[in-house]
Amino acid sequence: MHKTVLLLGATGKIGTHAAEAFWNSGWRIRRFDRTIDRLPEAAMGCDVIVNGFNPPAYQNWAQNIPRITDEVIEAATQSGATIIVPGNVYNYGTTQGEWSEKTVQNPCTRKGQIRKDMEQTYREAANRGVQTIILRGGDFIDPNQDATLMAMVVMKDLKKGKITTLGDPDVVRAYCYLPDWASAAVALAEKRSELSMFEDVPFCNVHFSSRQLLNALEAQLNHPLKLQAFPWWLMRIASPFWGLAYEMLEMRYLFETDHRLSGAKLRTLLPDYRSTDLQTILAAEIPADAFSRETKFQGHSTSTQTNL
Repeated sequence: MHKTVLLLGATGKIGTHAAEAFWNSGWRIRRFDRTIDRLPEAAMGCDVIVNGFNPPAYQNWAQNIPRITDEVIEAATQSGATIIVPGNVYNYGTTQGEWSEKTVQNPCTRKGQIRKDMEQTYREAANRGVQTIILRGGDFIDPNQDATLMAMVVMKDLKKGKITTLGDPDVVRAYCYLPDWASAAVALAEKRSELSMFEDVPFCNVHFSSRQLLNALEAQLNHPLKLQAFPWWLMRIASPFWGLAYEMLEMRYLFETDHRLSGAKLRTLLPDYRSTDLQTILAAEIPADAFSRETKFQGHSTSTQTNL
């Protein structure tokens, strides 16, 4: 019997990769179109709802996130579907070190508090019988190079022999390779009957500092690179009239907070799951014309998770 997943935000980063992963695993894909569909009706007959809705550029999060959360919970309540939510790391504030599902959530920003409140709403819905899985990842890495911080800022000047660091170059940060997130979401969806009504699952994918990234890229490109600092001063100047600059400044602390996500719970729930190795992840991010003429990278994958 075919299983059906409803994708919210189906053309976004999460939705695009989730569609491919679920389809490849034999699921029927239903894409939600807000212009013609009502969410509760669209969810009927679905086994899983992947909530890929994300207001662009943090637009009006304080109103939009609670509204979206309530709509998704109502749809799951009526349909009986399990909800999968891409969690992030905003909840933890400036606590340094390894973050797990047991780490105290102490957000230090408006957006962090909004996300913490959102997850609490899902917890309360779980007590009423709505199963929710928070699959929590770090900064997105997208092989489609589609409007991620990695593509638009960190590696924007790679062809010029530079990468950009947004903070201390030796601070380690958590990253999330989106095809891996999607495949883990499918694996959790397929064993949802064995899971608790609310699961907070840190997605330990890859973590590295800007300097470690530079070293890894130099090894692949076979030529030296330089680190350049992100112009935060420009964000400060632009913030009064450019909303995204203001929102980025609020999250600047994350680039000075050494952190990684624990992989313990994911290994317990999915003992056979393996992430893509870092060489392959970076190969997908490097523009072809960034390689020297003498160097031609041969991407490969291994069966072991690689964390720098």
